[in-house]
Amino acid sequence: MENKAHALAAGAFVLLVGAMLVALAIWLTRDSGVRRVYEMSTREAVSGLQPQAAVRYRGIDVGKVAQIGFDPQATGNVLVRIAVDDKAPITKSTFATLGYQGVTGLAFVQLDDEGESKEQLVGDASNPPRIPMRAGLLSKLTDQGTAIMSQAQETMVRVTQLLSPENQTALVATVTNLGAAANGINKAAGAVNKVAADASKTLRALETTSTEISKTAAEATTTAAEFGKTARRISDKGGALDKFGDTTEALVSTANTLNATTLPRVHRVSDDTSTTVRQATRVFNAFNDNPQSLIYGGGPIVPGPGEPGFMAPGRTN
Repeated sequence: MENKAHALAAGAFVLLVGAMLVALAIWLTRDSGVRRVYEMSTREAVSGLQPQAAVRYRGIDVGKVAQIGFDPQATGNVLVRIAVDDKAPITKSTFATLGYQGVTGLAFVQLDDEGESKEQLVGDASNPPRIPMRAGLLSKLTDQGTAIMSQAQETMVRVTQLLSPENQTALVATVTNLGAAANGINKAAGAVNKVAADASKTLRALETTSTEISKTAAEATTTAAEFGKTARRISDKGGALDKFGDTTEALVSTANTLNATTLPRVHRVSDDTSTTVRQATRVFNAFNDNPQSLIYGGGPIVPGPGEPGFMAPGRTN
């Protein structure tokens, strides 16, 4: 009897402790706030998402996943129903994505808002409003990974075609031609270096010539300045041009005096001289024709050429 009494006491103790633990769990997990129900429909896979999974608004826990099933309004879509604290700022521009916790692979619903609308999204339990669900990072990576794999496969096919025996032969020939071209470029580079050296010498010569030209230009400038001074001196009053003008006026006056007085006198003297010369000529001719006239006298003067009574020698009347 004692053994049965101990067994009953132990069983009653275990049941009491179990009841207390259940009550404690219910008390700890009780929901004291008001929750609003929202739905999300998506064609994306919801791997890792389970009922009672966390719902977070920008990293803050605001609710739980209430139910996961299929959408009766859209064939093939997954319908996720969530219960969110009514204090969460759910608006008409709020959207949802799937997030994953570390390496466990467990998913949660991540809510976010771009701020396009300030109007609260409200509804009733019988017809809960729907929040659009966008592709998460993992879905985007999966889609891009598929595209990348397709591109990589295509690239491998092209590389295989590129490395065919015919292309390898052509590639070797191309490399050989590139080597020859490189040698030609080296030779051309040497020629270019030589040309550059010659050009450097030419530039130095041009610099020297430019210096000489600069000196010549400076000297020409100085000469021009001196010439300008000389020209100003010549053209100034009392200068050479002014004196030359005075001299010219004196010459003109002298020439006028010469024309008016001296030249007529010279003409008269010339005429008298001509008459005297003619008379002297006649005397010499008469002396030649009749030398005895110095002793016996000249007698009548024989008319000369052009004078009345002139008769040419050897002619008789």
